[in-house]
Amino acid sequence: MTIMAERPVSLWPAAHKADARRPRSLQTKIGASDTVCARRAGYLLHGRTPTDGGEKRKAILGTWLHAGILAAAREEFGWIIERRVEDETIRGHIDAVQLSADTAARLPRRLRPSLPAEETTVEDVKTKSTYQWDSVLRYGASDAEIRQVLLYADLLRSEGFADVDGQRQLARLGPVNVGRIRFRFINRDNGDDHVQEMAFNAERASGARWWVQQVRAAATPEELPRTFEGPGLSAICDHCPFKTACWGSVAAGRRPQSILVHDDADRAAALEEYVEVTAEMKPLKERLKFLRAKLDGSDAGVYGDNVLTWSGGNPTKVDDVDAMAALYQRAGLEVPMAPDASAMRAQLKAAGIPVPVRLDHDRRTSVSINVSLRKKP
Repeated sequence: MTIMAERPVSLWPAAHKADARRPRSLQTKIGASDTVCARRAGYLLHGRTPTDGGEKRKAILGTWLHAGILAAAREEFGWIIERRVEDETIRGHIDAVQLSADTAARLPRRLRPSLPAEETTVEDVKTKSTYQWDSVLRYGASDAEIRQVLLYADLLRSEGFADVDGQRQLARLGPVNVGRIRFRFINRDNGDDHVQEMAFNAERASGARWWVQQVRAAATPEELPRTFEGPGLSAICDHCPFKTACWGSVAAGRRPQSILVHDDADRAAALEEYVEVTAEMKPLKERLKFLRAKLDGSDAGVYGDNVLTWSGGNPTKVDDVDAMAALYQRAGLEVPMAPDASAMRAQLKAAGIPVPVRLDHDRRTSVSINVSLRKKP
């Protein structure tokens, strides 16, 4: 066996290049998956060039997870995956469609699912991090995510599958009576999954269509509202390909949101709202402190619908002056009569020697309470 001294080649550059080569359509229509933010959809529709790149590893991992999960659904259950739907203004690719038995009966046997649905269901797969997971379990899909899947379902109900190569047989079904939409959330850190289903709501679907109409009616993207709070406050804005186009270049030391204040009247309005929100939050903060105090000393465990855990409370790490003095003696250096921990630490670091530390059991880190939703059996 030959041992190579060189660092192994990273596959991430190759993954980024492969992702960049994935086919992407020209935006003459709004993609249902692009309806997360009105202004971002406007930039895409008007053909603006993205101003920001950014790290795409999470997105690439999400793409790989999608591909594997959907392939399993097709192979094991015969679900229809990655199919195109569109009309004159909107287009998209549905992750999965679980046909009802009566609709599937109109297809050739090879296209029928082995596990049909009671009502034809449009499914969308979403990958999330552990950081977002408790919010997923408690609140489910966001308004933007629901809007996206309602558009998919509404296109399928009104137009059917697009009549394009690879899905001609499906297109012959015509409009499909979608009864439900489903979200399948996957935790990309540990593999946990969570499924949320809801009935198709024609009124909410009309609202999603209206949202698209407003985007299309705008003469420029800048006429459209920013849906989120901006870089530093919203992860969606942090990773948006149009972040700079939307928020501009901010002076050093300023936050991007500062561009929203143009004059003293704007400052007065922001201050007034700041005072109002502070007043609303004060009793809630006091109540939260009281509840935290009530729970102090409670054992970690499952209580009702919530899981209580604690973090922190560990001994703090402090410089081990005695061990540093021993290192000085072994090196033949004079140990100060009154050891100066800062000076000794600096000299050890300059010499490339790890600074010894010890645990101070009398000084501990602060204890934090953590509350998450109980996993359903």
